[in-house]
Amino acid sequence: MNRLTAKDWVLITRRLTPYLFLLPALLILGLTVFWPALQAFYLSFTRYEYDLTQMPQWVGFANFQRLRKDPVFWQTLFNTLIYLVGVVPILVIAPLALAILVNQKLRGMNWFRAAYYTPVVISMVVAGIAWKWLYAENGLLNQLLKGIFPEGIPWLTSPRFALFSVMAVTVWKGLGYYMVIYLAGLQSIPSDIYEAAAIDGSDGIRKHWDITVPLMKPYIALVTVISAISGTKVFEEIYIMTQGGPRNSSKTIVYYLYEQAFSNLEISYACTIGLVLFLIILGLSVVRLAIDRQGGDNITA
Repeated sequence: MNRLTAKDWVLITRRLTPYLFLLPALLILGLTVFWPALQAFYLSFTRYEYDLTQMPQWVGFANFQRLRKDPVFWQTLFNTLIYLVGVVPILVIAPLALAILVNQKLRGMNWFRAAYYTPVVISMVVAGIAWKWLYAENGLLNQLLKGIFPEGIPWLTSPRFALFSVMAVTVWKGLGYYMVIYLAGLQSIPSDIYEAAAIDGSDGIRKHWDITVPLMKPYIALVTVISAISGTKVFEEIYIMTQGGPRNSSKTIVYYLYEQAFSNLEISYACTIGLVLFLIILGLSVVRLAIDRQGGDNITA
């Protein structure tokens, strides 16, 4: 049997060193993320509710059959879809327009950047409470619209308005974040391209359509996927402003999961809802990774 030489030990040490640095983080992730995720996957096939002192009972696909027949789940899934359709297009287009605006080399533009980014650093709890006051029956919005709607608009108490009122808060909170992503992309575009386009007659708004939008496609796709994932996981706004009401009109799939787990103590059913949510987010994440890889290939080319 050949003994390892000093050179072999050096090579082994060099190969193991990166994994030794990763080991603490992997242990923490294993205890706080991976192991709970595996437990949740197992519990989705069991009956574990109400009396949490008892051991889970294996029930197979019973929870999934219940989920298929649950009208509230399908309503929350539909509400989440409406959230995506309503929020994502705005968070893709509006931040790009803001980024183009604040990318101009004008005096005081840094103040505008800071103003647009301020909602991002505000806690969602604070933002939700503030907007709840604005939406109140005697709040600022109804006072401003008193001449048009004397009785006021039931922003958070009507099934027709509740979900869209919360969506407005999500848009307001996310504009600055996605604006910064676009701004980074805009500042990577050489000014020579715009100067050459101006000689060819492409100037003003047209230059953004001819040059900015095509070159920003990787960023647009990235923002689309990120905002879609965030919209799927929306919870804080719902919890603070509407509690899922009225009549489940603003209840999203994440809030329904929380309600089943912590209000009804139906842990196994909540894990089943979480598994469905995980599959949805996994699909969106795969799309994001594909977009990132394509964007990297375009940059390399």
